[in-house]
Amino acid sequence: MLDLKLEDVDGILVRYNVALEKEMTPDEAAEELYPKDKLIYPIAKAIYEGEEDDVVDGLQAAIDAGKNPIALIDDALMVGMGVVTQLYDDGIIFLPNVMMSADAMLAGIEYCKTKTTEVPEPKGKVVCHVAEGDVHDIGKNIVVALLRANGYDVVDLGRDVPVDEVIECVTKEKPILLTGTALMTTTMYAFKEINDKLLEKGIKLPFACGGGAVNQDFVSQYDLGVYGEEAADAPEIADAIVAGTTDIAALREEFHKH
Repeated sequence: MLDLKLEDVDGILVRYNVALEKEMTPDEAAEELYPKDKLIYPIAKAIYEGEEDDVVDGLQAAIDAGKNPIALIDDALMVGMGVVTQLYDDGIIFLPNVMMSADAMLAGIEYCKTKTTEVPEPKGKVVCHVAEGDVHDIGKNIVVALLRANGYDVVDLGRDVPVDEVIECVTKEKPILLTGTALMTTTMYAFKEINDKLLEKGIKLPFACGGGAVNQDFVSQYDLGVYGEEAADAPEIADAIVAGTTDIAALREEFHKH
């Protein structure tokens, strides 16, 4: 049994910041992450709070001060969403917060578009769907929101999507990534069918799969599968592809955690 004195315990708490973590609220944690720029700060904060009107007000103030509307997408909106993503990854905030922030982010993007004739260049196109026979789309909706918030053009096929519809869309849209979610074990086998039909057509596209019914071992059984344990993995996988990591084995090496 450890024989610790009170001063030793105090030292451990300070060293590992346990006392601070217990006292810090999500708002305080966000405050630590906001950018210090006086024009960008209110926009990032409004994204975190999910306040669309405040996002627009902050953007207009920045534009009035000479900021480029399209540049603000990366320099302010993406920065604010980055705060939200980090807090979500750390378990400090939860899915409803992320969804509200993503909506505020998208409202901000649309506002920026109205203030310029420039067209923001998306990072790439991603096709998202829920497996055929499965109507549980909360996970997919979060994936879509996070991808859009991170600058991707998303084709959202919705829930209970027939396999052939997925194949047709991928053939037509030529995305950099396909995502699929499944909550029911009876529906996740559609992913294997999609994998096989894509390969038959000579399409070797990273296929990121996740959801309550899916695990890494299952996804690893088919050639194109890359497992995403969390919704936030989707934009990170897409970013890796844009950066040049298109090999399935390399993506698995980076994102498979078990």
